[in-house]
Amino acid sequence: MAGGELMSDRPAPVRDARTLLGMDTEPAWAVAAFYLCALAALAVTSWGELPRRWPVVLALAIVTAATVVLLAAREDPLSRPLTVALALSIPLGSALVLFNLPPDPDPMAMTWHFGGGSVTATFLCVRGRSPAAWIGLCAMVAVSAAWASHAGYGAGRGLEMSVITFGPLLMSTFFAYTLRPAARQIFQLHEESLRQAAADAAATAALEVHREQTAGLDRIVRPMLDRIAGPEPLDERDRAECRLVEAQLRDNLRAPALSVPAIAAAARAARARGVEVVLVDDRGLDDAAPAVRSRLIAQITTELAGALAGSVMVRVLPPNRRLLATVVVDGPDGGIRRVEIGRDGRPQEHKVPPPASEDSVEAASVE
Repeated sequence: MAGGELMSDRPAPVRDARTLLGMDTEPAWAVAAFYLCALAALAVTSWGELPRRWPVVLALAIVTAATVVLLAAREDPLSRPLTVALALSIPLGSALVLFNLPPDPDPMAMTWHFGGGSVTATFLCVRGRSPAAWIGLCAMVAVSAAWASHAGYGAGRGLEMSVITFGPLLMSTFFAYTLRPAARQIFQLHEESLRQAAADAAATAALEVHREQTAGLDRIVRPMLDRIAGPEPLDERDRAECRLVEAQLRDNLRAPALSVPAIAAAARAARARGVEVVLVDDRGLDDAAPAVRSRLIAQITTELAGALAGSVMVRVLPPNRRLLATVVVDGPDGGIRRVEIGRDGRPQEHKVPPPASEDSVEAASVE
């Protein structure tokens, strides 16, 4: 059988009657094993009277293969090649057993193949191939009639022995045309419920993020707004505070991935010392691992804390770049340093030649 048609180690979900009946579960395989053992026991206990044993062994192998395919094949309805093979296995197994029977066979033990063919046809219906199931079972009945006529019993004896197998097939056909559509509707409703739950969860999460952002904005801005709205005139200290608040709000908009308490506090302290701080986020940190994110935040915080004058420019690069971020520090004493932070969050420092113009520092922050 083709590997894509059978179950893999990590199968994709199947939303059909097969899943609804639990045919992809371990209990189903246990029931199938018990069923096959029962057929094998019937065949073995009676084959002492048979002229040849290999046809019985081959018929058992065919029934076993058909049962395994019916449980393991993931396509629903079954693919055409599998359907044809399963439909042919029904009369083929019957022919192997019937034309190897002794003149006076035991109808209970030696005709076990009728049950095997009936089960294969029944589950062909369950798997969405009812016409093929009826063709296979009718072919089995025809083989039984041909054997009975050849053995001198008359075709009627063969029909009498095999026609009873149509009972389970009628029930499975009813299942195929009524419960299979219901199974699809059940799984469609289930998936729609999951999608709705995911949408509700996303909306709730977005609302929670909005609330957190509103609360954070309130903590940052409200004290200064209250001060501005008060009767006292603003002094130089208040103006400096306004500049710090404005810079923090700009960081929140321009570098949301870097808007964490540690970096915000370090950037505020650096600006209060007169350091020019620029934070830019080009979304390269969105899919980073927590450990990488932690190392990056620690490195940026260290650089901001160590800057006493000059400027610090931090840029998180776009996704799929060789580097994760760059930090360019322009200090009055140490000159320009460019710290490259790799995809693993580990830094590597480089000295940058003195800039030829004022725009050189900004250009150094671009990979």
